[in-house]
Amino acid sequence: QVQLVESGGGSVQAGGSLRLSCAASLYTGRRYCLGWFRQAPGKGREGVAAIDSGGVTSYADSVKGRFTISKDNDKNTLYLQMNDLKPEDTAMYYCAARQFWSGYTCSLVDYEYRYWGQGTQVTVSS
Repeated sequence: QVQLVESGGGSVQAGGSLRLSCAASLYTGRRYCLGWFRQAPGKGREGVAAIDSGGVTSYADSVKGRFTISKDNDKNTLYLQMNDLKPEDTAMYYCAARQFWSGYTCSLVDYEYRYWGQGTQVTVSS
């Protein structure tokens, strides 16, 4: 059974940093996409960053140069390092996963991800 548990959210001032973690329990032997998504009040869910089994990453334009997605395979943990945070980064952040055997390119489209964590809140004040 796939399980995703996020942690590391909190409140910071603009310009500050936070690191989100996602403890990921996935099916062994399959390739995967791991992504970070966020949803602000009254807005739709937005893809922030994704990483695949081979370490290939992708980012939303709004976070390029500020956020870094990474994974520690030994610890089965996904990270999102967020620097130079802005008030518009305020949202609930979710970790998500999709697993497959082959022939898939990871995206930042939420409906392509099957498994989701419970979310962790990030609040950035000006």
